[in-house]
Amino acid sequence: MDAIEASKIIADEYAAKILAATYTIPKSAIRLSHDLGIPIAACYRRIRMLERVNLIRCEERVLTQKGKRMSVYVSNLKTAFIFLENGKLRVRLEMKSGCVDDYEGSIEVLGSNIGAKI
Repeated sequence: MDAIEASKIIADEYAAKILAATYTIPKSAIRLSHDLGIPIAACYRRIRMLERVNLIRCEERVLTQKGKRMSVYVSNLKTAFIFLENGKLRVRLEMKSGCVDDYEGSIEVLGSNIGAKI
């Protein structure tokens, strides 16, 4: 993942809502969809994306009243920062485990770096 991709994930409205809603209490996709007003298909897409980049994880699989298994998810993310420093985009993700991921990259504008002299 690069800085642009990391910033897009954090800035995505649905992903941000899911990360905030699962910060302390694990929730199912159905509960997230209902509570946050996110269409269920979009909710599952964001959960898969967030799982793929390790920002959310399945805490457990519970049995519903109808006897089906349902996953409940919790955020792995403690804090996220997006910086623009010296013409470079920097994203810092601090996980609840204490692990810190830093992403950095130049931003291209009309074929030249933002920091380049015009």
